Amino acid sequence: MKKIYKAALAFSSVLLMAFSAAPCVELDAAVSGDVNSDGKVNVIDYILLKKSLLNEDEKYDDLKTDINGNGVTDTFDALCLKQIIFGIKTDVQPENKYPIDESVILEPKGTIHKGEGTFYGGGYEGGCAMLDPVSRDYWIVAMNLEDYADARLAGAYIEVTGELGTINMLVTDLLPEGKKGDLDLYVDAFPLIAPVEKGRVPVSWKIIPLDIADKVPVSYRFKEGSSPYWCGVQLLNHRYPIAKLEYLNSSGEFVEIKRRPYNYFESMEMGPGPFTFRATDIYGQVIVDHDIPLVLDESIEGKSQFPV
Repeated sequence: MKKIYKAALAFSSVLLMAFSAAPCVELDAAVSGDVNSDGKVNVIDYILLKKSLLNEDEKYDDLKTDINGNGVTDTFDALCLKQIIFGIKTDVQPENKYPIDESVILEPKGTIHKGEGTFYGGGYEGGCAMLDPVSRDYWIVAMNLEDYADARLAGAYIEVTGELGTINMLVTDLLPEGKKGDLDLYVDAFPLIAPVEKGRVPVSWKIIPLDIADKVPVSYRFKEGSSPYWCGVQLLNHRYPIAKLEYLNSSGEFVEIKRRPYNYFESMEMGPGPFTFRATDIYGQVIVDHDIPLVLDESIEGKSQFPV
């Protein structure tokens, strides 16, 4: 311990000169971030935290190293502490306080898909994603079975490009006969990306953040007929598509809820609510919303939104 602490002090002298103007926050010794318990948060705490992440034998009080308060000490805490001390912007968003769930990651952000585009007249009502009523502010599109992945991309916001241009579209329906990459665009949207007379054209597309996600939190909608004995719940206004939904049971454990192809998560075990939900998007990003009441015929806003 003393050896590492002395090494940290020696190394920190250079950093302290470089960051002499960085804030050194005077805090009580019990406050998160004061890794070495000297009553203040500074560059030495950051160095010690980084070293402890690399050396499992060097452990400190979790109350002081769990900077973002998610119950574990990891590299996200080091990034948060760096931002606090140096005033440096990091890629950690304020709402991204839960560990990434790598088991559900679908693809890297910005992945380009290629296929063929056609057009049809449905989707605003009665689409397979059951998103009615769909706002006419959006262009809508049906997606092939493989990419739709049992509703995993239901409600996805995608950027579609053809020979005439690019438009943003909301995935509301299913294209059962389509091959991987194929899309069936709303009839009025197709002319914006390709000549109508061609009917079937090459297209590329990628998933992008929902345009209103910066202004609204994720919302929850319960299926008609939901009760304490059977419950279906759907997520709306999520920045990225949803990979997994869990609820907190009476034993304090999160239980995954089975997803149906028509874009509702259904369970016979959830009880009467109110519920604590933990949702994970297709990039492994996690949010938790508390006190969501079992109310029918309306959308209930949470307090969380997925990071960019």
